[in-house]
Amino acid sequence: MHASAAPEGAITFAPADGLLGSVWLLVAVPLVSAAILLLLGRRADRWGHWLGVGAIAATFGLGLTYFLQLRGLENKQVQLSLWQFIAVGDFKVDFGLLFDPLAAVFVLLITGVGFLIHLYAVEYMAHDEGRRRFFGYFNLFVAAMLLLVLGNNYVMLYFGWEGVGLASYLLISFWYGRPSAATAGKKAFLMNRVGDAGLAIGIFVLFATLGTTQYDQVFNGVGSLSATTVLVLGLLLLLGATGKSGQFPLQAWLPDAMEGPTPVSALIHAATMVTAGVYLIARSNPIFSANANLQLVVVSVGAVTLLMGCLIGAAKDDIKRVLAWSTVSQIGYMFVGVGLGGAAYALAIVHLLAHGFFKANMFLGAGSVMHGMNDQVDIRRFGALSKHMRVTWLTFMMGWLAIIGIPPLSGYFSKEPIIAAAFERGDWTSWLFGGAALLGAGLTAFYMTRLFVLTFHGPARWTEDIEHPHESPKLMTVPLILLAIGSVAAGALMATTVPDWLTATAGLGGEHAEHDPVLAHWLITALSILVTVLGAGLAWFLFRNGTATAPQPAGVLVTAARRNLYTDAVNEAVFEKPGIFLTRALVFLDNRGVDGLVNGLAAAVGGGSGRLRRLQTGFVRSYATSILTGALLVVAAFLAVQAGWLA
Repeated sequence: MHASAAPEGAITFAPADGLLGSVWLLVAVPLVSAAILLLLGRRADRWGHWLGVGAIAATFGLGLTYFLQLRGLENKQVQLSLWQFIAVGDFKVDFGLLFDPLAAVFVLLITGVGFLIHLYAVEYMAHDEGRRRFFGYFNLFVAAMLLLVLGNNYVMLYFGWEGVGLASYLLISFWYGRPSAATAGKKAFLMNRVGDAGLAIGIFVLFATLGTTQYDQVFNGVGSLSATTVLVLGLLLLLGATGKSGQFPLQAWLPDAMEGPTPVSALIHAATMVTAGVYLIARSNPIFSANANLQLVVVSVGAVTLLMGCLIGAAKDDIKRVLAWSTVSQIGYMFVGVGLGGAAYALAIVHLLAHGFFKANMFLGAGSVMHGMNDQVDIRRFGALSKHMRVTWLTFMMGWLAIIGIPPLSGYFSKEPIIAAAFERGDWTSWLFGGAALLGAGLTAFYMTRLFVLTFHGPARWTEDIEHPHESPKLMTVPLILLAIGSVAAGALMATTVPDWLTATAGLGGEHAEHDPVLAHWLITALSILVTVLGAGLAWFLFRNGTATAPQPAGVLVTAARRNLYTDAVNEAVFEKPGIFLTRALVFLDNRGVDGLVNGLAAAVGGGSGRLRRLQTGFVRSYATSILTGALLVVAAFLAVQAGWLA
């Protein structure tokens, strides 16, 4: 796989040497820490949480060092093959890692934001008896995500993919004594299995058609595949991506994942699990860029999901569920970006990175609010918290302004270019997808402003068990401050640097537009700011004095949004109820059919044996009578045959 052996224009990755030859430490450090925490058991309870934090801090330091080393390389792409993992006939898979610009930015996001979330969790989980076990799962989560983004082939990606699924199940259902948490963990695990099956079949298709799962060999071979094969392969990969990233139609698990501890929600939504689907499509960009219909499907999934997330988020009253649906929506913007292709790939990654800061900021801010409000989550019963939790209020404000896209905060620099790119497809779909992205911006401003105003402003609407809300300890507020700074500045910094940085990854970056936009760029920007201001202003006007603390009668759209647009009902009707009916039918068949036949035969043998046992009386006269009767019957039968009666 050296450049000299590859055809002109082929994608190649140079082997790693020097300091970059130790990139495997990025996966090994958190993995070893997780093993120590989980295997030592209670012996590590007093210091285990600091080991977990230190492991992620060390991993971030390593990632930053490797990033600086990578910048000094001419081709900015290196790979490391540790050992041969699979060797069956012509099918060979190395346990190999790839460190390139795309992997590098994900490593910094995962470990940087992940470190702040780990630090916050030390105090948040201080009174939980399972804190050491929690940090073991937390480290495992980070290690699996790092393997996912660093693998140099689809099999390694799949290993990390399943590791992330396992860790998310363990963390979402961490408080498994609560039925709601146990159910949410199972729901996430099972719904992700649907997407994972698509990814696994897609990997099988790669091997069947190209004979390899190595990234460079796959991407160089895409041109030899038929359009139908590329479409099928892309749809299978997309199915996997929708599962991990909570996109339509596999989005239902993500809001329920709020049953886990708040730091889990922050890690899932900001730095790890939900970004995996965007990474998969961005990494597989030569496949998706090879078929226009495939790109259309990806953009459609993103557009539908971003509007769905906005509508449902506007109807929720649980502070964490509003944020969860906002993640569903914002990941939808990223899917629109990677679906548009070309330079929009890099725009999606910029939004992903900016989202990591402001979404972690707001989730941890929600945890801070819950900490000061006796674990209350209903925003209808908050209000006036800006006077009592100044740091949480100010940092949450930065996240709120960033996500709705107010310039010059990060969300403006990351989301507005995606809206502009959607208007630049060059055909009638420009109006469709551009309009959807623009409408999503207005709806995002509305429901996120509703969340902010009801939580921090207006009259106090606290329940009787809350006397005086209080600010969180410094170990929780310091990460909030750092993430708030990122929410303010990250977008502007990354919008000017990340696209150029990603040009070294095949297919990412490049010129902004390939077609003339249907609207001038300045007009798109003006409209984006206008709908954002209108949405935020409307929400502030409606909710500045609070809202009813009990559900009120509502119209058809609001009722549907409160019920998740009936998507759960559809899943129950199409999948769950037929599955339950089939299960019950099989149980009935097993009990009454299979078991009935076996038990009936056993009963017949037992009953017959019992009746025959009565003939064994122990009296000689009875046995003599039986012998005589039998002898007479035999003689009678013999005579009858001789006489021809039985002929």
